[in-house]
Amino acid sequence: MKHAYKAFAKINLLLDVTGRLLNGYHTVAMIMQSISLHDTITVGQTGKSGITITCEAPNIPTDERNIVHKACKAFGLDSGLHIEIQKKIPSQAGLAGGSADAAAVLTALRDMYAPEMPMEKLCEIGLQVGADVPFCLIGGCCYAEGLGEQLSPLPCLPSDYQIALVKPAFGVSTAQAYAALDSINIAHPNTPQALAHARSGEWESLFPLCANVFEQVVDIPGLVQAKTQASRNGAKLVQMTGSGSVVFCVLPVGADANPPGSFMNLGEFLGEFAPVPHGITRV
Repeated sequence: MKHAYKAFAKINLLLDVTGRLLNGYHTVAMIMQSISLHDTITVGQTGKSGITITCEAPNIPTDERNIVHKACKAFGLDSGLHIEIQKKIPSQAGLAGGSADAAAVLTALRDMYAPEMPMEKLCEIGLQVGADVPFCLIGGCCYAEGLGEQLSPLPCLPSDYQIALVKPAFGVSTAQAYAALDSINIAHPNTPQALAHARSGEWESLFPLCANVFEQVVDIPGLVQAKTQASRNGAKLVQMTGSGSVVFCVLPVGADANPPGSFMNLGEFLGEFAPVPHGITRV
């Protein structure tokens, strides 16, 4: 029997890097929101040795380098599984596509082998795979601290808003982006005030406080102009997500059939997506 799941992308409404630990990992403060762009992950038992992975996207590895293989091993399985990845979330984009895929595989394995396992335990396993995996399991809107694993649920961005995505022609290495941040004095956003508005669902007050510190080291040509013009045309927020390179635009639903201004010139338009108030779901 095969088990298929939707693995949702995320955007960062706010992303601050607050410190660096002795082991080289960075601490963060983030407000993350799931959106309806998703990969579809299908997991089935094979009765054969090893784990096989298929994916039609040419840039996605189908061997042990794929994060879903790491997810299986973290769950305690290294054989008898086939995983099919239908990829819609671009890689090196800041959308947590790999983490979402891993979260979907962990959800499938929980449902197949340990249906009584609580979400807290599944998140503990997910953290062994990647810092964003626990959020991808829970979904909705959360405030993330620590390495990104300390999650506090927030009101979900309401369906009054839609999120448009543009993918510039280049990807961004997360490791290189963090290294670049380590070389500068970061201008930090007002996270406490932004978090207070998020907790109260005061979205119109939150948007002006949103920021992504990676924009201080990742150059998206035309982003400053796009922010200005899109704001004039009714956009609530234009910002890079994660360590980049995808840029998102938050718009009121029905405000315009297409995202406003020079936002559309930043790269490939991926479409408009809705906020999602939950994590991994079964197809």
